Amino acid sequence: MGEIKVLGSFASLYACRVEWALLHKGVKYEYIDEDLKNKSPLLLKCNPVHKKVPVLLLGEKPIAESHIILEYIDETWKENPLLPQDPLERAKARFWARFADEKCFSGIRTAFRSEGKEHEKAVEESLEALKILEEELKGKKFFGGESVGFVDLVVGWIPHWLPVFEEVCGFKLLDANTFPCLRAWCDRFLNVPFIKEKLPPSDKLLVILTNMRKGWLNK
Repeated sequence: MGEIKVLGSFASLYACRVEWALLHKGVKYEYIDEDLKNKSPLLLKCNPVHKKVPVLLLGEKPIAESHIILEYIDETWKENPLLPQDPLERAKARFWARFADEKCFSGIRTAFRSEGKEHEKAVEESLEALKILEEELKGKKFFGGESVGFVDLVVGWIPHWLPVFEEVCGFKLLDANTFPCLRAWCDRFLNVPFIKEKLPPSDKLLVILTNMRKGWLNK
């Protein structure tokens, strides 16, 4: 297989998913931090289509896109499985992972990059999507059941990144009265040892996201 490397970026929640999965599996790897304003020849070579992180590099063989990388990791290293064995349950996990990215995070991203009515609409859409996630989580310790699974890693931005997005953008989404299950899950998730091992400091994340938002709004 060759040496395992992860091409990521400090503030990338997508890259963090990949590192969490490798840590959970006990797989040793080298992390390479990319400057996304000045992308390296290695990144452009490994992901010439999207030119984005994360990329999992297996010797000279690259794999791109976080969901695909997570599935590859789970299929290659069997210990501490991320996806259920049952095909139906696996399909459900993939559905909720995609929902979280396409409905929850996409709304947050739009709100982060906009102002006025577009911003307000995106916040409202994100709120409604999070309510659906709240219902899915009821009665569960984690989205994966009794332990962290595929969906938990995909929505792992909620406990750590969302509060920073809220501060930067001036809105509040994850109210404890409205989202008791998600808030309890956030506390459990952040206390998982391999999650705590790989979280970007919130103060540095705040500076980066503040500057990024200013850049988007000044375009």
